[in-house]
Amino acid sequence: MFTAAVSATDAKPIPFNRPHVSRREISYITQAVWQGFTCGDGPFTRKATDLLKALTGAGDALLTTSCTHALEMSAMLLGLREGDEVIMPSFTFVSMANAYALRGAVPVFVDCRPDTLNVDEDLVEAAITHRTRAIVVVHYAGVACAMEKLGKLAEGHALALIEDNAHGLGGSLNGRSLGTFGHMAAQSFHSTKNVQCGEGGALLLNDAGLLARAEVIREKGTDRGRFFRGQVDKYRWQDIGSSYLPSDTLAAQLAAQLESFAEIQGRRHAVWDAYHEELAGWAAANGVRRPTIPDGCAHPAHLYYLLLPDLENRQALIGHLSEAGVQATFHYHPLHAAPAGTRYGRVAPGGCPITEEASDRLVRLPLYADLTETDVARVIDAVRAYRVCR
Repeated sequence: MFTAAVSATDAKPIPFNRPHVSRREISYITQAVWQGFTCGDGPFTRKATDLLKALTGAGDALLTTSCTHALEMSAMLLGLREGDEVIMPSFTFVSMANAYALRGAVPVFVDCRPDTLNVDEDLVEAAITHRTRAIVVVHYAGVACAMEKLGKLAEGHALALIEDNAHGLGGSLNGRSLGTFGHMAAQSFHSTKNVQCGEGGALLLNDAGLLARAEVIREKGTDRGRFFRGQVDKYRWQDIGSSYLPSDTLAAQLAAQLESFAEIQGRRHAVWDAYHEELAGWAAANGVRRPTIPDGCAHPAHLYYLLLPDLENRQALIGHLSEAGVQATFHYHPLHAAPAGTRYGRVAPGGCPITEEASDRLVRLPLYADLTETDVARVIDAVRAYRVCR
């Protein structure tokens, strides 16, 4: 049982997020600086890439400057043209829609499931047209989408399947790592993620035929990687691309984080489990829904959320927690209803009513590896002190 030892008025505020610093980060960053090779594809880039591949089981992985850039690379690799359509959830971060709209494609927004808040796999087929080129999914909170059904659907319609795995590193479905179901998957190492290097990402490639072109796209459209491996005598402009390769200094920080993955995850799961257990009675009494984890899904404790009965209570709880020194926050606004969403995308048949409702009701609680037991107890006590207005 968690019991707060310090009153909220005597304690420091608890932020929503605080990036974890592992034991080797300063040492690795110092090595990266002094080795004289701080640009990308140095020793730490290779080290972090190997660690990531071992963790996920992906066929290949390319570090990128952000998850956003990994998604942009996936759009280039698809060869999208003006008017092509890409199916995606409306309940996700704007980077997903931007990546494909930048190539001239039309994002087609599909509603989410009420239990996991993942894209509703039963609504995807109705959104497919002769212009559809890909289905892109996000594993919300690191809980797997229905990948078997989505995979069969993509295969049956000859579509690419792409995972936005920004929440899902360390998560799995029936023992298979998230990020390995689609043709490609984007990872995030932003400071809000379980392992982070401030800003960073990766593109996981589960189709070996994509690697050569992906390397070129990441290196400004050149075959610079082949040049440094001695495979060509000079590098040339070969394709479209951009500067998506992170510095070896960032890779050094990421390598240290990935080496500490098990420790980080153990701490995060302890926090997630405490919230889930200790808030069960309060949630039932107040008509609040906790996260749903379907059978076969192993989540990575990326975030913990509560679904309040309505927007009024959502805002009231956030304000109540703020007064108690606890920073909580909401999450995504529906992309289909955003100004750019109406300009560049379209809504799938049936609209997105579940997305709109969830967006109004959701509150995320602080969750990071360095939360102490006292911090967790304070959050729990503060939540329990709130009574839903009916």
